[in-house]
Amino acid sequence: MHLHLDAVGGIAGDMFVAALLDLRPDLAAGAIGAARAAGLGADIDLGLESFDDGVLTGSRFVVARAADEARGAAPPHGPGASASDHGEFSNAHGHAHGHADAPPHDHEARPVHARPPADQTPAHAHDHGHVHWAALRERLATAPLAAPVRERAIAIFAGLAEAEARVHGKPVEAVSFHEVGAWDSIADIVAAAWLIEALGATSWSVGPLPLGSGRVRTAHGLLPVPAPATVLLLEGLPCFDDGHAGERITPTGAAILKHLAPGTGLGTAPRVLGRVGHGFGTRRLRGLSNVLRVLAFDDAGASAGIGIDQVTRLAFEIDDQTPEDLALGLERLRAVPGVIDVTQGTVTAKQGRQAATVRVLAEVAAGEAVAAACFRETTTLGVRLQRLERRVLQREPWVGPDGTRVKRVRRPDTVTAKAELADLAEADGHAAREARRRTAEDAALDDTDGGAGA
Repeated sequence: MHLHLDAVGGIAGDMFVAALLDLRPDLAAGAIGAARAAGLGADIDLGLESFDDGVLTGSRFVVARAADEARGAAPPHGPGASASDHGEFSNAHGHAHGHADAPPHDHEARPVHARPPADQTPAHAHDHGHVHWAALRERLATAPLAAPVRERAIAIFAGLAEAEARVHGKPVEAVSFHEVGAWDSIADIVAAAWLIEALGATSWSVGPLPLGSGRVRTAHGLLPVPAPATVLLLEGLPCFDDGHAGERITPTGAAILKHLAPGTGLGTAPRVLGRVGHGFGTRRLRGLSNVLRVLAFDDAGASAGIGIDQVTRLAFEIDDQTPEDLALGLERLRAVPGVIDVTQGTVTAKQGRQAATVRVLAEVAAGEAVAAACFRETTTLGVRLQRLERRVLQREPWVGPDGTRVKRVRRPDTVTAKAELADLAEADGHAAREARRRTAEDAALDDTDGGAGA
């Protein structure tokens, strides 16, 4: 499945969650449960509500304090003051604009609870109404979430914290988020991480993003729109000015996009449009629905067991590194998170020198980190990066009664099997290994129940 984001009105954390839940309302309980598991206080209400702006219908993801609802007040924006009260407008429902703290005074040097008591929300985790990134990271790291969801949530928040640190020229550990933005963004980001994992899309893309204009009120005073941290997070993505003012892309929305590393178009492969989800923001735009659309596409070749995804290919040549050291460097490169494969060949380079040509295949989101590892592990002075769309066959892991792992592959006209070589190593001699291989592969092809350990 390919998911395409169409930011008609913009994108904020709540709009992203609402759009995905409008696409798959059956996932609402799981997403809300994950957000609850991240340690939100009992006074934080979460819910999904239907919404009709007179043009389109869809959903809103509501995150509010019970006290605010009792007063009939909307959740405040950003760092505690309503931007709209000052003539400014935002798509956020209380997102976190972070800032870097100065060295604390003595009266500020009290411990920060990474996991407040049950009656304490993140709003009370800092004496002056702020939650430090380190405490927030610890809260997420110890939350009872599935490991992939936890890792995604931390990665999204880390991107936001790193952008804020760059803006203020401070270490990332000095970044803190305002109390309101903290609990609000925790709900949005954890729910988003859970949904990304649950949907399991093979690829994402995004259309041009509306930049907005004007000013937004934060703890630092008025900031230009898009906010400085948002600008850093949007680097490399297509943007435009549609003439509608206000904060259209929030820092949380931009951090989610940064994590997804989406392509900037649907590509040339034929896809079948399935469902559509509409996630509404809290602000009204004149003459335009303030909505994020998500379009779900099925790959045209899916029925034949052929999937489509995107990867980053990194390429470079080496003519001044010893073979022994290069082999060690490439082995270390294979261990870098996000690396799919590393291959090496031989070419004739400038001045007739024999050179090694290196090709690395990596997950799209890991491209920059893998490029940095290439510079660290080899003597190359440049790395070429290219995003590719590829076709992949459906693969199924199978484990036999003796523990031999086999990979079954569904091809257009048949099914093949390949035993893991490492699991054959215990067999004594080529003939024994070959016999064990044939036995395991034949059993995998004959078994329709998934094998002993699948």
